[in-house]
Amino acid sequence: MNKGYNRLLFITGGAYGVSDEIKKKADITIAASKFTFTHQMIRLIMMEQVYRAMTILKNESYHHD
Repeated sequence: MNKGYNRLLFITGGAYGVSDEIKKKADITIAASKFTFTHQMIRLIMMEQVYRAMTILKNESYHHD
């Protein structure tokens, strides 16, 4: 949002991460954890974090009051 990108793409790797070719093409890389998660779990975790970030940027309440 702040840099003017209109597209955001998350790629989840396997147990050994992603290939060097994919890493070279990425603008930014992040690691969710040093643990290994299932693809289903990492999707849930990443979506929750994106939702949380958007609520913070909009100055909305994240937790129930």
